[in-house]
Amino acid sequence: MRFAYVNGRFCRHGDAAIHVEDRGFQFADAVYEVWSVRNGQLMDADGHFGRLARSLGELRIPEPRCRPALEHIIRELLRRNRVRDGLVYLQVSRGQARRDHAFPKKPITPTIVLTCKRLDFAAADARAATGIAVITVPDERWARCDIKTVNLLPNVLAKQMAVEAGAVEAWQVDADGFITEGSSTNAWIVTKAGTLLTRQADHGILHGITRARIIECAQRLGLDVVERAFTPEDALDAREAFLTSATSFVTPVVSIDNNVIANGEPGSLTSALREAYLGEA
Repeated sequence: MRFAYVNGRFCRHGDAAIHVEDRGFQFADAVYEVWSVRNGQLMDADGHFGRLARSLGELRIPEPRCRPALEHIIRELLRRNRVRDGLVYLQVSRGQARRDHAFPKKPITPTIVLTCKRLDFAAADARAATGIAVITVPDERWARCDIKTVNLLPNVLAKQMAVEAGAVEAWQVDADGFITEGSSTNAWIVTKAGTLLTRQADHGILHGITRARIIECAQRLGLDVVERAFTPEDALDAREAFLTSATSFVTPVVSIDNNVIANGEPGSLTSALREAYLGEA
């Protein structure tokens, strides 16, 4: 039996519910956060809790629980669901109020929902061993992608386009012709000179917690990291390409829009970064 946590109580997953006028449901007026869980421990916990606080602050949603309380809830949720390797999903909306675009005039209580599930990390390891394909699509999202909101319809459509094309991910391209990020991942390339490139952490991308950790790992390995935008053409000319996220960690990209990158196999720097990241987890 699976369990969820909704507004102060644990319940059967199938019975979990929010009000029909919850602003997260009606306006996507909500934020979310995701932690990977390995051996029963949250990965990169500080970064994810920090980003959650930032996202809530940007939308002016009060924090529904302090961090120690959230950590207690998460531990209990993992215990009830017997999850040692998987992920935890947290969503906080502004709360329930009569439908109106403007914020409610009177203070309301935020809605908080947590779920968790097991993940097969062996499958992720298998993808990393062979590399994956991505496609490029126009970036049609709003202008504040740095806030981790549940406003994900463009991401959903991009991911579906990737699936239908036989790829794993879609890298989004902005109006100036630069890759921003994937539908649920950050994008990276390694130039022929061995420099790691990933887009700067501006409003155009989600400030990935795994992304930040990989920058730290790369610097400890003595690698040159530059945060700047790059084009699909740059990616096609790259020595290596890869993506990062809380659940894919570091995954090599071996083709883009059916064009093979380098020799079509996972690169040595990508593999070293994955090993270093997971070794520190």
